[in-house]
Amino acid sequence: MIKAIIIDDEKLGRELIRKFLEKHSEIKIIAECANGFEGVKAVNELKPDLVFLDIQMPKLTGFEMLEILDHFPQIVFSTAYDEFAIKAFEVNAVDYLLKPYSQDRFDEAVEKVKIRLNTNFSSKQLIENLRDDSIDSRINKITVAKNNEIVFIDFNEIFYLEAQDDYVQIFSSKGKFLKKRTMKFFEENLPQNEFVRIHRSYIARIEKIKRLEKFDKDNYHLLLIDNSKLPVSRSGYNLLKSILNI
Repeated sequence: MIKAIIIDDEKLGRELIRKFLEKHSEIKIIAECANGFEGVKAVNELKPDLVFLDIQMPKLTGFEMLEILDHFPQIVFSTAYDEFAIKAFEVNAVDYLLKPYSQDRFDEAVEKVKIRLNTNFSSKQLIENLRDDSIDSRINKITVAKNNEIVFIDFNEIFYLEAQDDYVQIFSSKGKFLKKRTMKFFEENLPQNEFVRIHRSYIARIEKIKRLEKFDKDNYHLLLIDNSKLPVSRSGYNLLKSILNI
């Protein structure tokens, strides 16, 4: 038996998938969710084998939802938008159903799911790859999970980021949050006109800088408006000199 969850903010979308699944007796629907918040909770608690997932949903998109899952099911995207198709296939999604789709097209997706499950294909890498796209530059936010809650951090709320082994700690006006990402990822994806890499372990938001302080002959600290004091490397100092015009 294949356990499945349907996540779609449109009732008709959920009903269509339920109807198409009637001919697949080996698949059991264990939950239906109308938004990404419900979806995260259901997937983590019920641990399905398969999720039919819409992408464009209010508050939390399908990609943002996958970003914070603890369980890694097989994913079949079901959406009315074709703009995400390339991204979905690049990260090795099982299939991408573009609404409206037929029973035959749906059946093709189900057969692909069965093949992956029979070969023990892990979807963990899919989720990890999707997490590479967790920064949405269009809406200027980062999605994180903390204490079973989903938190959106706007770029302008960030003071600085600090490397923590395989994670990055984000210090913001909402508090501090751990994100399983690299400093290189943030350096490449955060707006370069708003953030500066001041040290191998630190990235600071430019508008949060209070001043640059010299504490011995060749070493500097960066003081932020929240009174955080961060070390500055030689290359970071050169960057800051050009940014701060000093």
